[in-house]
Amino acid sequence: MSSINGKVAIVTGAASGIGKEIAFELARAGAAIAVADINLDGAQAVADEIARTGARAIGIAMDVTDEAAVNAGTAAVVEQLGGVDILVSNAGIQIVNPIEHYAYADWKKMLAIHLDGAFLTTKAALPHMYRADASGNSRGGTVIYMGSVHSHEASRLKSAYVTAKHGLLGLARVLAKEGAPRGVRSHVVCPGFVRTPLVDKQIPEQAQELGISEDEVIRKVMLGNTVDGVFTTVEDVAKTVRFLAEFPSAALTGQSVVVSHGWYMQ
Repeated sequence: MSSINGKVAIVTGAASGIGKEIAFELARAGAAIAVADINLDGAQAVADEIARTGARAIGIAMDVTDEAAVNAGTAAVVEQLGGVDILVSNAGIQIVNPIEHYAYADWKKMLAIHLDGAFLTTKAALPHMYRADASGNSRGGTVIYMGSVHSHEASRLKSAYVTAKHGLLGLARVLAKEGAPRGVRSHVVCPGFVRTPLVDKQIPEQAQELGISEDEVIRKVMLGNTVDGVFTTVEDVAKTVRFLAEFPSAALTGQSVVVSHGWYMQ
């Protein structure tokens, strides 16, 4: 039986893509899942799909850039599912442009979703992880941030994204130190390119900005540094999240785990 069987997990940005697969993977391990997304209909549809497998799941509306919305959503999870043991801060978008053409509004939007969202969801979840049980011990928990190979590497056209993903490393490391006495661990999962609609959208955008073909974007920009020319899958990422959530001790905390077919090697 999985060590997270019966635990409660919030997964943000879980109405589609990587977040959806993470929600299903944690549900397969026995966790109760709060599918959190700005798209409530999408979140509820995923929650209903998970529930049909026999797992407990609810859909929650959550704009991760809105502190009141994050707090309200987290409170609803605690009320309906009984607490918070795992937070997967996954919500994210992508906007590509060279720095000299990067709109300040887009810069602020990117940092708000990726960094502010990670901070606000963490701040909302921690009191429930820190809360003492009947024996006086903290409930504990695990916070996992969705970083990227771009948490370590830079790419042209992605100033805001690279900045935000680098910032998640700092947040996770601080939380690892602050949370340890209360039984809370933290990590950053750093995928390479995962073939999701978010990545598909980038292919023509990068082809136009870089003046190359879409095939060259895939072969050279996205997969050129991998060892096998293969995209990372949502399943690869979800299984890594599950492994970190199930890990039994603080022997593994504050870590960045790269899932990239060798694109970046630590």
